[in-house]
Amino acid sequence: MKLLSPHDWPDYQLIDSGDYEKLERFGKYILRRPEPQAVWRKTLLESDWERQTHACFRKEKGKAAPEGNEKGEWILRPGMLQQWFISYVYKTMKLRFRLGFTAFKHVGIFPEQAENWNYIYDSVRILPVKSPKILNLFAYTGGASLAAKAAGADVVHVDSVKQVLTWSRENMEASGLDSIRWVCEDALKFVKREVRRGNRYQGIILDPPAYGRGPEGEKWILEDNISALMEACGKLPDNDGFFCVLNLYSMGFSSLIAENLLKDYFPLPSEMECGELFLPDNAGKKLPLSVFCRLRNGLIIHNS
Repeated sequence: MKLLSPHDWPDYQLIDSGDYEKLERFGKYILRRPEPQAVWRKTLLESDWERQTHACFRKEKGKAAPEGNEKGEWILRPGMLQQWFISYVYKTMKLRFRLGFTAFKHVGIFPEQAENWNYIYDSVRILPVKSPKILNLFAYTGGASLAAKAAGADVVHVDSVKQVLTWSRENMEASGLDSIRWVCEDALKFVKREVRRGNRYQGIILDPPAYGRGPEGEKWILEDNISALMEACGKLPDNDGFFCVLNLYSMGFSSLIAENLLKDYFPLPSEMECGELFLPDNAGKKLPLSVFCRLRNGLIIHNS
């Protein structure tokens, strides 16, 4: 089981964590947000947090959304921008992300996912077909889609929120990329239709939330729907070469659950790994943020 975190990323830093909060730097701006996994004590003093913070998210009491997200508002220091960009570089992949404030504490990027972006980039580069087809489900603002596209893939990006698709397109254009196919649809409906059409993919990326809604109000609950989705996805791989990334955010879910799901619905892989993605703060405390399982079938990666 692996524990993975981003490294060599000048535009991101977890400064401190604890007391159910995290203090992060995105580019030159420092943000303070709730973090339910940070159950330990902060290392820095409250005065240090207050002095450094450019923007702070405050939860509204009794305003939790039906999907379980924490609703609230951002309090900005004078001069703080509403939107700004940060960069991420890995090998020849150079990505740009537009960040901004949302009503649910998110800013448009999940930094711990950088390790999955690297894996996706490397996997696409070794697929034995030109312009391999990659399906990214619950794709959010597109970090994984951009990584696949930067490696030369033909990418289908599926999300149920139109505004998020627009945000993803901005990130694609800022990264100097193009021709990603955008699909605003419920993930399970889309996958079932692809199965009926006989479409096949060389890579599937899944990052399902604990709770969510489709564009027509379809209700997504991870525990209730994940098996049906994985069963459908298991009918899409290309037999000549394939990879899959499954990432789970739901608190209480083990990486072993992700591993069992992939073993249940996909052919026995030639390579599989599972574990946790975390962010280390400056004091060395490891903030766990998601669990993952990844597999490759028929692919050999050469370290160089």
